[in-house]
Amino acid sequence: MPEIRPEIRTFLCRSDNIGVLMRDPETGACAAIDVPEATAVLRALDETGWRLTDILVTHRHGDHVEGIPEVKAKTNARVTAPARAGSAVPQVDATVREGDVVTVGSLAAAVWETPGHCDDHVTYWFEEAGVAFAGDTLFTLGCGRVLEGPPQVLWRSLSRFLPLPDETVIYSGHDYVLSNARFALAAEPENRNLKDRAALAETARAEGRFLVPTTLGEEKATNPFLRATAPALARAVGMEPGADPAAVFTALREWKNRF
Repeated sequence: MPEIRPEIRTFLCRSDNIGVLMRDPETGACAAIDVPEATAVLRALDETGWRLTDILVTHRHGDHVEGIPEVKAKTNARVTAPARAGSAVPQVDATVREGDVVTVGSLAAAVWETPGHCDDHVTYWFEEAGVAFAGDTLFTLGCGRVLEGPPQVLWRSLSRFLPLPDETVIYSGHDYVLSNARFALAAEPENRNLKDRAALAETARAEGRFLVPTTLGEEKATNPFLRATAPALARAVGMEPGADPAAVFTALREWKNRF
C-alpha cells in the first residue's frame, strides 16, 4: 500500500481535457498536472481551498499549457516542464529529463521520458504514493496518437508501465473513454472484462462522471494498446499469435486512427 496518500481532485477542462490537482497533506504543497484551462484550475483551487505551489507539465501541446500564464500570475506556482519542450511551454522555472526527481512537498516523483505522442512528453511516477501522471501517453482504454516518431517509440514508452504494481493509479490527460471503449471492443470483442468496463463507462457518462483515473491492473486486462502480446489482439490485426508486440501495437494504432 502507498506510504503517502496525496489528496487528488480531477475535473474537466475545455471539452475533454482532464484537470488534476494533487495536494501533499503533510506540507500543504499542491501541484497542477498541466493547465489546460486557467478558469477551471482556478475554480478547483477555490473550491478546495488548496494553495497551488507547483505546475508539472507533461508536454508542450497548447491544450495542456495555455492556462499557465494566468494561473502562475495568480498563484506564483513554480512551473516544471520537459527540457525537450524548449520554449514552447510558457514561464518555465525548471526543466526535467529522464531520471530526474521532482518534489511536491514530501511527495517525490521520478521523471520518465515517454515520447511517441510527441518527442518531449514525460510521465511523473510518484512511486511511494502509487500514482502516475501519464498525460497523453496512456489513456483509460487507449493511448495517445503518434504525432512524432515511429509507433514503436510509443510502444516502448507504454511498455514502461507494464512492470508497475497493478494497483498503480494512472491519471491521463483526456477523457476519451467511450470512443476508446468502442475501439477496444472492436479489436477484442470476447474480452469479458472489457465488456464490463465499457458498460461501466456508459453508466459513468450518464451520471456525469468519467473513468479517470484508472489502475494499471484494469488497463492490462482491457486496454488493447497494453495487450499487444495477447493472441486475440494479434489475430485481430491479421497476425499470428506470438507476433512482435511492437508490430501488433503499430497495426492497432493505425486501425484506431481510421476507426
